[in-house]
Amino acid sequence: MAALARWCIRRRLIVVLLWLLALGGTALASSLAGADPSDDYRIPGTESGRAQALLEKNFPGQDGDRATIVWHTDDSTVTAGAVRERMTGALDEIAGLPGVSSVTSPYGAQDTGRISTDGRTAYATVVFDADPGEGAAQTERLVETATAARTGTLDVAVGGNAVDQPTQNLNHTAEIVGLAVAAVVLFLAFGSLAATALPLATALAGVGTGYFTLGLLGNLFTVADFAPVLAVLVGLGVGIDYALFIVTRHRRGLREGLSVSEAAERAVATSGRAVVFAGGTVFIALLGMLVLRVDFLNGVAVAASTTVLLSVAASITLLPALLKVIGLRALSRRDRRRLAEHGPEPERPTGFSARWSGFVERWPKLLGLVAVAVMAALALPTLGLHLGTSDQGNHPAGSTTRQAYDLMADGFGPGSNGPLTLVSEIGSPADRAAFEALPGTLRATDGVAAVTAPTTDADGDTGIVTVVPETSPQSVDTSDLVERLRTDVLPAAQEGSGLRTHVGGPTAAFDDIARVITDKLPLFVGTVIASGSLLLLLAFRSIGIPVKAALMNVMAVTSSLGIVTAIFQWGWGSEAMGLGRGGPIEPFLPVIMVSVLFGLSMDYQVFLVSRMYEEWLRTRDNRRSVRVGLTETSRVINSAAVIMIAVFGAFVLTGDRIIAMFGLGLAAAVALDAFVLRTLLVPALMHLLGNVNWWLPKWLDRLLPRLSIEAPDVAGGPEGPEGPEGRREDERDGQGGPGGPGGPGGPSSALPGPRHADGATVPLPG
Repeated sequence: MAALARWCIRRRLIVVLLWLLALGGTALASSLAGADPSDDYRIPGTESGRAQALLEKNFPGQDGDRATIVWHTDDSTVTAGAVRERMTGALDEIAGLPGVSSVTSPYGAQDTGRISTDGRTAYATVVFDADPGEGAAQTERLVETATAARTGTLDVAVGGNAVDQPTQNLNHTAEIVGLAVAAVVLFLAFGSLAATALPLATALAGVGTGYFTLGLLGNLFTVADFAPVLAVLVGLGVGIDYALFIVTRHRRGLREGLSVSEAAERAVATSGRAVVFAGGTVFIALLGMLVLRVDFLNGVAVAASTTVLLSVAASITLLPALLKVIGLRALSRRDRRRLAEHGPEPERPTGFSARWSGFVERWPKLLGLVAVAVMAALALPTLGLHLGTSDQGNHPAGSTTRQAYDLMADGFGPGSNGPLTLVSEIGSPADRAAFEALPGTLRATDGVAAVTAPTTDADGDTGIVTVVPETSPQSVDTSDLVERLRTDVLPAAQEGSGLRTHVGGPTAAFDDIARVITDKLPLFVGTVIASGSLLLLLAFRSIGIPVKAALMNVMAVTSSLGIVTAIFQWGWGSEAMGLGRGGPIEPFLPVIMVSVLFGLSMDYQVFLVSRMYEEWLRTRDNRRSVRVGLTETSRVINSAAVIMIAVFGAFVLTGDRIIAMFGLGLAAAVALDAFVLRTLLVPALMHLLGNVNWWLPKWLDRLLPRLSIEAPDVAGGPEGPEGPEGRREDERDGQGGPGGPGGPGGPSSALPGPRHADGATVPLPG
């Protein structure tokens, strides 16, 4: 790491130029050959996946995006002359819009079931070309044309999957707000505009290059439509934080009298190692999604992990080059003036961090119980977690999609917003007879509100029957109906024939996704925990450290999921935040949150425990190691957490339910992890466990390869933990030589102890 830092510092202009070329090159390549993200979340091989594949093969033209135009009147009926004339004109105009392949009106010669029984609500279906090309622009023209037909007594709204494309219309408000808050926090921490700009510039370089790279990767595999936004969200958070840790270490070196080059080199050789290790844990945790073997989640895993990888690369290459460019301006004016007047001064952690460290040491049991109680209370809503599909009924009340959804539910029943599509494979006359008898059987099934007449393709080999449930798409009863149709109703109706009917549609598709993910969740979580724990075992040579880290990570995930459940499923405050009413949690959300949160939680674990481990190697005093580690890292960890919370929380401003779930869930998890787990529960447990924290069986120690987070000169010197830096047990009296904690050269010799109420310092034991 030191050699890499030296190379980047000496060739700083080349490094900056290479990053600018990478950013510009990927942007140009993505604009020329990039692939659009996909909103296809199907899982091949599932029942709904087979139904969709048959539709696309045998009913061409029906696989394009669809929109539903709904209108309602209270003072007459939709068949009244004035209403009919106005809406017919609007539908004719819509039929002539670019990209529209067909418009099905309720005013045809035959009864199409598109007029409600009370005659006050009707709807038309608009089908776009399979390759719409203009995307959002077409949708905007459709909505403008349809809603222009509104009058004081006629309400018109537009819904459907063609209108439900929020990620295509996301502006960059969230990123701007997150970066602005991060800039304020950095300036308060550094007091220097130049130092404040470096983490932001480094993060933007890594995230920007990663974002444009995703467009190119989309040519190789499916990238979900929310994956680029998620990658930006995670990349900004970790990119700024990683740079913060390195810049903080660099500034410490400058204040100790090192030259700019020496301070930057040491920062990369020490904190840079921790950044690489922490970034590696995030990378591995994200790639853990690959074990699920779900196509669209593979794209999410690669997208987010690529951005994290580039953010780490920027932190250890671009950042030291920029540190050399700005020179002593990394320090505030006051620090530069003090350095010039008084010379180098040792780092003296004082203030709240030192007092808090002493407070935790005095009351570990009580504070540990409080932390566990808080996390357990927040995790309780997770017990009622309902995985399923949120829909346009969860959109904000003022949106046209939510209005269309509510009009359809009032006029045609809640199930009209999520009909089930039954697709049958017909191979013989007996199959055809069974297929034609199918609607009668379905109408007699509990939970079915309506069944359309059966239709077949031109060859008569594939048939479609549409079933409208009595309950809404996101209702548990609708999911139960899907399961009952598949396991009981359809097998009985097809008995004695070769007919094979598959239940499809959005509701069935999300039920299948939830089932597949739930079945593989234990394997996925086990893989992520095992890989992260193995890395910590290698780094800290301890059984207790990785076990505690795994438990803390599980607590962070479950508690943050509890907060997400309360807000997005129970609807506590969701309407007030502009996120619509409560509904089910998307089935892929827990998987992505587990991947991201396990990685991010490891970050703080690494930065906190690595400092404790460094002190343990020097003193073999667990109490002092925990106290020193918490005192010296809590401030920077908390600053990093505030930045990450701001970046993640700002994504609630997108108004998109899925992105807001990610942002709020990750922000809550980081807050709990930093302020409850890492600065409270972890040090409390480490005080209670004593030297057991660092226990490792000798036979296992001999088998494991050695992986050092800190530079060799920090991690105990060439003689290892038992050498001069480690010292023998009878020498650990706090008054050792230059390498000892009590000597003048000890890195923590200036650490103040806890304070009395009058502010006097209490000498530290040992």
